[in-house]
Amino acid sequence: LIILTFLFLAGTAALTQQSLFPIHRRDHNILRMTTLPPAITASIDKINDLITTDAGGRGMKNLVVPGDLLASAEILSRLKPNPSKKNEKASVIILTGFPCCVDHSPPMETDGLASVAIASAVVKLGYEASIVTEKCNEPVFRAAVDGVEEFSSINLIFFSEEPSWTAKHDEELRELAESADLVVSCERAGPAADGCCYTMRGINMNEKGLIAPLHQIVNHAREKNVKFIAIGDGGNELGMGKVIDKIHKHIPDGKNIGAVMAADHLIAASVSNWGGYALIAAAALVRYNDDKQAKWIDKCLPTEESETQLLHRCVAAGCRDGVSGKMEATVDGMPLERSMECLRDIRNAAASADAS
Repeated sequence: LIILTFLFLAGTAALTQQSLFPIHRRDHNILRMTTLPPAITASIDKINDLITTDAGGRGMKNLVVPGDLLASAEILSRLKPNPSKKNEKASVIILTGFPCCVDHSPPMETDGLASVAIASAVVKLGYEASIVTEKCNEPVFRAAVDGVEEFSSINLIFFSEEPSWTAKHDEELRELAESADLVVSCERAGPAADGCCYTMRGINMNEKGLIAPLHQIVNHAREKNVKFIAIGDGGNELGMGKVIDKIHKHIPDGKNIGAVMAADHLIAASVSNWGGYALIAAAALVRYNDDKQAKWIDKCLPTEESETQLLHRCVAAGCRDGVSGKMEATVDGMPLERSMECLRDIRNAAASADAS
């Protein structure tokens, strides 16, 4: 009787846990993971170290999840389309946009622009890429992508902000989510416990009419067991809910601004753009390990020149540094050269494994 009672209680607990915290099992669209050689994993670990120095001094080092950069890279590099769909290519949705410069139009900040580099790498890896953000950020992303041959295959999708949201938008959002084989977010505003998105200074961006409920794409995609990879640096970005207890403990005002939705895999970085570069480089290393057919690092990772030109185009379109609030070619209050130095170091770390 004691044994039967124990088994019953254990089963009930398991069911309760599963209902509260859904288990996202291995998906149809991700190939079985293989053991990577030490040179590859060592390079990815080095890349992770490069992006997690807490260069901005905001406490993000406490938000790092060991192994999540590697896991994200394997998922992205080995993605396969859902066999039930007619598409021959896997589809990746990239959520971005942190309209923290709330008193300006456009309100978009310079951190998060690596979403374009991610989308470009996604295309080069053989997938379809769609960048999704609000209409208020459209001028910036048009400046980043339009007229650039390298980005011609990237889809740009803009949704109206909540004050103009309709049932039709809900339908379009669900339809888009159902097309995804993977969702990636890079410096995407994430709802806090009260459902609103906040800047690091605690400004409610929903109240400013700058936010669309794009996080629902993740919820809809997860109904199809699609994975969600998130990149963030401050604790208030979509996906950071995976480390919400650490956000509450280590990030100023974390209990109010912390984003509660949890990613399957979280790439915490000093600057979200750096996390984007890291994901690209790590995925390229996994792909190189798997096929040995091309120099995937050079193919996928953007150059310093291209990133510098992109940033200048976006600033000319009104993009601002999220820390200083100025229309200048800086990111999170740091000079452009600091970001380019990180990109350079990531390239060198990846190249050391690529060469071996």
